[in-house]
Amino acid sequence: MKKEKVEKKKIKNEEKENKKKEISEERKYEKIKLLATIIAIILVLGLIAYVTNTIIKSQSFSVQNPIATMEVENFGTVKIELYPDYAPETVTNFIKLANNGFYDGLTFHRVVKDFMVQGGDPNGDGTGNATLRDLGEDSDDEYTIPGEFIANGYNENTLKHERGVLSMARGDYSSESTTLLAEGYNSASCQFFITTTDQSMNLDGLYAAFGKVIEGMDIVDKISQVEIETSSEDESTTSSSTDKPVNPPVITSIRVETFGIDYGMPETREPFDVNSWYMSQHGY
Repeated sequence: MKKEKVEKKKIKNEEKENKKKEISEERKYEKIKLLATIIAIILVLGLIAYVTNTIIKSQSFSVQNPIATMEVENFGTVKIELYPDYAPETVTNFIKLANNGFYDGLTFHRVVKDFMVQGGDPNGDGTGNATLRDLGEDSDDEYTIPGEFIANGYNENTLKHERGVLSMARGDYSSESTTLLAEGYNSASCQFFITTTDQSMNLDGLYAAFGKVIEGMDIVDKISQVEIETSSEDESTTSSSTDKPVNPPVITSIRVETFGIDYGMPETREPFDVNSWYMSQHGY
């Protein structure tokens, strides 16, 4: 009997131990399950936060267009928003020249009332180009950039030449030959103009518009009112106005804020030599 009691007690103890183990295992499993649930919740919440933040950023964040600040001696400050979406190479070229100090000290050499004011020529007379050195390269060769406008096969530039629009000046060799149209289209380098009246009917699709005055249009208007030189062939003829100011307004500086974006270097080409072309056509 004693032996049976001992055996029963032993079995009971084993059952108790097994039950304790089972309870312990169950508790362990519950803890692991709870921990896994907490981790899963944290991961889900983190994912929700990430997705929400991404959506908010994508909805609220937009790339800031470059802003050019132009100081004109004795006139004031003009701020111009540049539009790389319309004319990326033109904007890149302008930024590089401006921030390298190319325009500092140059003038508005051409002023046409109720039309536009033109500047940025290193020669001061409408004949000059920038050099590759002005872009930061080790060369004194002059260069031009491709014309980003519809007539030149570039259809992305739909910016209209409204009042206050900044656009690139370029050559026009079509009077020499219609085969030279493209040469004129791709002849812009550094000279620019700002329209003082709406010129959409005359200039859209033919010139590379790439910015617009956002502050200081009154300063541009003052520049457009400067005294213009007059000329006459002889004393018997009536004097007529030229486009050249008596005292060309001086650009103290142009600097462009790019808001941390590096616009790189523009695409450049060798300028067309119209004089050499003319001489070759006439047997010189």
